[in-house]
Amino acid sequence: MISVDNVSVSYGGWTLFDGISFLVNPKDRIGLVGKNGAGKTTLLRLIIGEQQPTEGAITRNGDCTVGYLPQQMKVADTTTLLEETATAFAEVLALEAEIERLTAEIALREDYESDEYAALLQRLNEANDHYHILGGETRDADIEKTLLGLGFRREDFARPTSEFSGGWRMRIELAKLLLRRPSVFLLDEPTNHLDIESIQWLEEYLKNYSGAVLVISHDRAFLDNVTNRTIELSLGKIYDYKLPYSKFVVARAERRAQQLAAYQNQQRLIEKSEEFIEKFRYKPTKSNQVQSRIKQLDKLERIEVEEEDLATLNIKFPPAPRSGQVVAEIKEVGKAFGEKRVFSGAEFTITKGDKIALVGRNGEGKTTFARMLIGQLEPTEGSIRIGANVSIGYYAQNQDDLMNGEFTVYDTLDRVAVGDIRTRLRDILGAFLFRGEDVDKKVKVLSGGERSRLAMARMMLEPHNLLVLDEPTNHMDMRSKDILKSAIQKFDGTVVVVSHDREFLDGMVDKVYEFRDGGVREYLGGIYYFLEKRKIESLQELERKSVEVPVTERESSSGKLSYEQKKEQEKLLRRLRKAVEQIESELAGVEEQIAAYDARFAEAAEFSAEDYKAYDELKKHYDHLMHEWEKASYEVEITENN
Repeated sequence: MISVDNVSVSYGGWTLFDGISFLVNPKDRIGLVGKNGAGKTTLLRLIIGEQQPTEGAITRNGDCTVGYLPQQMKVADTTTLLEETATAFAEVLALEAEIERLTAEIALREDYESDEYAALLQRLNEANDHYHILGGETRDADIEKTLLGLGFRREDFARPTSEFSGGWRMRIELAKLLLRRPSVFLLDEPTNHLDIESIQWLEEYLKNYSGAVLVISHDRAFLDNVTNRTIELSLGKIYDYKLPYSKFVVARAERRAQQLAAYQNQQRLIEKSEEFIEKFRYKPTKSNQVQSRIKQLDKLERIEVEEEDLATLNIKFPPAPRSGQVVAEIKEVGKAFGEKRVFSGAEFTITKGDKIALVGRNGEGKTTFARMLIGQLEPTEGSIRIGANVSIGYYAQNQDDLMNGEFTVYDTLDRVAVGDIRTRLRDILGAFLFRGEDVDKKVKVLSGGERSRLAMARMMLEPHNLLVLDEPTNHMDMRSKDILKSAIQKFDGTVVVVSHDREFLDGMVDKVYEFRDGGVREYLGGIYYFLEKRKIESLQELERKSVEVPVTERESSSGKLSYEQKKEQEKLLRRLRKAVEQIESELAGVEEQIAAYDARFAEAAEFSAEDYKAYDELKKHYDHLMHEWEKASYEVEITENN
């Protein structure tokens, strides 16, 4: 499908890629990995033609289509969510118009034996076939399933795109890309703006997709669940493994051990050769041997070992100052912004040493609660009481945006450091991989990952006993995340972390609080315990959420519904059953109309274009009603069993 053939990319005297080659085959599931700056995003841009290689070529066969999701993009602000998503079916809409035009023209013609008539019929058949292949008949259902899977609600469909935040806009673009069904997906960090539920839905979608996938991601669990092949970019070359990420890590360690041994052997050979040359350079009897050794060294292909891979991001949080046993007491807390209620009824206690994850779909209140915990926001109901001697360190999703872009890396730390620690700022920056001239870079030129590391370094300059971390791993590479996770595990204070990264949370947290449907529920266990209990495994489970009764801490420990909740459920069931009956009644009417047309067409020698168009519209309406009936019946079944 796609051939990358001996591609090199150079900038002045610096080479990014040096003669790399590989193939992307149908149904490949490839994870593209490498340290920050290795050229992963550049490679995707080369494939789609946004950049041109210095040498070599990238080709794709004629039928191959490519869908590219960059890390950042703009969404149109002139349409609703549904209208903008439907633009993914531009080709389908064009085919619909062509089919309608061809049908009308064929109905008016009587030259049944002519070549022109035969050509029109052939083109109509081709257009219909292509229409079916592109999923034209099910596009409304596909749009709905995709938007629901990515975390949107049905009530969002009519909202203007201008009302959505940057993360949700990225989801809109991802939805459009998925609905276009290209031959190859090129996805650059697709999980950065998704929550756990949406990531799992995307995993299932990509695993079952008929085309190929090439994805850049720092989410280890996502790569393991989606990919079966890993391509590593390192020192301008590629290493292709027919393995998912975790198995690739093991194989790479073996390769690097062999590479390091070969490097050390070569260094000994070079050292001995140079000693021989120096020792006998001016002895005539050894001149031939000296020249031979010089030529050998000139021709020797030097083995390189990636220096930064051997570096260690040495994060260590300062010891936590002593605090009371109760770190924070949350009593019947809720938050609303004007008419919009985010959540209510949150009631739990954070105790000393707890490691807690806040999870849930975007917009359910995780970040809002984190900001309330640190005092940036006040609850509109209930109270949050912070315990004695609690000192809070806060890392926000937009922490990097709060840093002055005109300051240098060094100045950013220097302006918040106090006391003797100012003498160790370069050591601290070195631990966060800011070395040499890096410390003099201005913040505004740093990459997302560099800004994240700098923000984390700044937070660590003062000792705290409560860390509140909002998506701390976004833009961090695998190694940085592993070391940050290890540092948090060793931290002797209390941690509250908002994250969608399952592998990062696994083994680190011992409690999970889920923000869902306006309530908060506690799970006493790790992240995979929570996922098992929630059984979020399919689109049907995600659709179920839209009709479930909100679960809060006020639910009894036995899991039984209260009297009020039962009344609400019965009322919901009556409404859902009535909707099913209405759809069934309408379906019966449409079936009668279709049967009448079938009878008329069976008897008539010819029929008008208007009749054919009306018949076609009836069948489309019937398909739409069947989809609505299936959905409504499913909601009744789910609610009855809840």
